[in-house]
Amino acid sequence: MRRLAALLVLLALGLAVTGADAHPLGNFSISHYTALEIGAADVTVRYVIDMAEIPTFQETQDTGLVAEAGHASVAPWSANKVAALVRGLRLTIGEQPLSLTAVSHETIFPPGAGGLPTLKLGVVYRAPLPKEADGTLELRYRDENFAERAGWKEIIARPAPGVTLVASTAPATDRSRELSDYPTDLLNSPPQDVEARVSFTRGTSTVAAAPAAAAPPMALRPNVQTSGGNAFADLVARSEPGLGLLALALATAAVLGGFHALEPGHGKTVVAAYLVGSRGTAWHALILGVVVTISHTAGVYLLGAVTFYASKHVVPEQLYPWLSLFSGLTIAVLGAMMFIRRFGGVADHHHGPGGHHHGPGGHTHSHDGLAAHTHGPGEAHDHASQPVSLRALVALGVSGGIIPCPAALVVLLTALSLHRVGFGLVLIVAFSVGLAAVLVAIGILMVYAGRLMTRFKEEGPLIQRWLPLTSSAVMTLLGFGIAIQAVVPWIRR
Repeated sequence: MRRLAALLVLLALGLAVTGADAHPLGNFSISHYTALEIGAADVTVRYVIDMAEIPTFQETQDTGLVAEAGHASVAPWSANKVAALVRGLRLTIGEQPLSLTAVSHETIFPPGAGGLPTLKLGVVYRAPLPKEADGTLELRYRDENFAERAGWKEIIARPAPGVTLVASTAPATDRSRELSDYPTDLLNSPPQDVEARVSFTRGTSTVAAAPAAAAPPMALRPNVQTSGGNAFADLVARSEPGLGLLALALATAAVLGGFHALEPGHGKTVVAAYLVGSRGTAWHALILGVVVTISHTAGVYLLGAVTFYASKHVVPEQLYPWLSLFSGLTIAVLGAMMFIRRFGGVADHHHGPGGHHHGPGGHTHSHDGLAAHTHGPGEAHDHASQPVSLRALVALGVSGGIIPCPAALVVLLTALSLHRVGFGLVLIVAFSVGLAAVLVAIGILMVYAGRLMTRFKEEGPLIQRWLPLTSSAVMTLLGFGIAIQAVVPWIRR
């Protein structure tokens, strides 16, 4: 009964998975928040950093921080981080740099996916304004910390009593409540504000009389958004040793991989287009599935190694655009080759001097310079058909599976943190098998759907010419689309 209950719980996790990350901006993100409060005598900077699961894991590995409230490692880590972050903040009046000093700070560790913690650090910095300056002053601010990391980046500016804002590139009110309540309508296109300019005036008498106001302390809050977490990652933390529960966990991981394959962006359309355009078989679909499984598993292991051992030199999420570019260009090249082969093969279907010889058992073709070959009565008359290349199948499988999903990486990091590395590695294989199984099923469905269509109209132009050409063209366009999506972030920078 206990194992039956465990099975029901795991299956419920699998069926309820929605693919949502525990952190609103994704497992890789580092979000920034700055509130500039301009007073008559000084500028107060309220600065918040919100690290998701993977950068938090990297931080604990690099610095020895133990992500537990009250642990002895938190205070020295926070002091060092506060001093390091201020070096990435630029604050000037005109051409004169202002010196920021930390007034207070706070660190919390909200729980994340798979039992991994996240991290929030809030700091109040203060910088005195030059007393001799008068008239309209321009304050410039720039945040250069974690410039290469994706996340929510927000800046606001507001005046203290006695100060009037003349112009500001930053709004006066925030949208995320100091990174505790991310607006859901902006999660797919979060703000990317890393600099601001504010013009303001202050009275001379106000400057002389203004004391340094006490800065309100930080009061960090966990994110309001609570998702269902990462059911795949939770398997590592929840499952206990034992063959029975290990088998249940593996089955559930495969189910979750299958559900994950049904989400957008996993090559279903590309696989279908290739198998239709190349007249593939069920065996070809199976080969594709095996290659996808191997490449997806290897991709997760590679990214995990980078995260664990080389994060100081390579930012893991920076590998994603390169992998996507490689994947997209590979798919586009395969699609273009198929299109050219199909277009040229069908276009060259003519009856030369060698003639067309029909016999009672079928018909025989003899072409100039080619040996005669005979088609039986039930065989398709398709001069453009070419054997499906194993090299092309492997290339397509690798390009479709090489981009690892963050959920699988979180599983690997969870296993490392819980000292259950072997269990995590096996779960990732099961997850990849489930993902590939769905792609194989879709591919086989396309193969037999194509065969069913040929039964109705063997020699028609729809089957012999336009369907393969359209499939090849769709595959080419999808490949270019993936490649363009990969380079768009670089162009925006």
